[in-house]
Amino acid sequence: MEGTDMTSTEVRTTEETTMDRERADLLQILATRRHFLRHTAQGLTDEQAGLRPTASELCIGGLVKHVTLVEAGWAAFMSGGAERMAAANEHTDWLGQFRMQPGETLAAVLERYAEVAARTDELVRTLPSLDAAHPLPEAPWFEPGASWSARQVVLHIVGETAQHAGHADILRETIDGQKSMG
Repeated sequence: MEGTDMTSTEVRTTEETTMDRERADLLQILATRRHFLRHTAQGLTDEQAGLRPTASELCIGGLVKHVTLVEAGWAAFMSGGAERMAAANEHTDWLGQFRMQPGETLAAVLERYAEVAARTDELVRTLPSLDAAHPLPEAPWFEPGASWSARQVVLHIVGETAQHAGHADILRETIDGQKSMG
């Protein structure tokens, strides 16, 4: 590099540090959004986690299940594209994911969410590049032929988690007056 005294090793180390910092920042904001979702479910009974106290069909347990499935699917996308995402979602009950099913417990739903989160976090830490992109699956909500990088996928997971944590907060406040914040 002209005009500097940095060696190629120092430049590479600086680039690696910046990349590590970006990954750490992404993981930290994702962890915060996950915390708000999990915190909203804290102290609920299985029955309360399945309540649908508003005009919507949503329940807190179902929202956690949905976020879990969505995150698992997008993690599969990051590591192998739309085909791997489709395989990960092959047996998904798209309607049932929003409800607590008979025999399901909130503890088991939260445990599954923690497992998926740990796998996603490990993937974000170890992907060779956050710039690696795959074509998006065909869907009416995606622009035809568009691709997303791993970075875009992580940001999408953050947004999805934050959105549904807000939904869960409304449900929780309706159930017993508790709020995630405030």
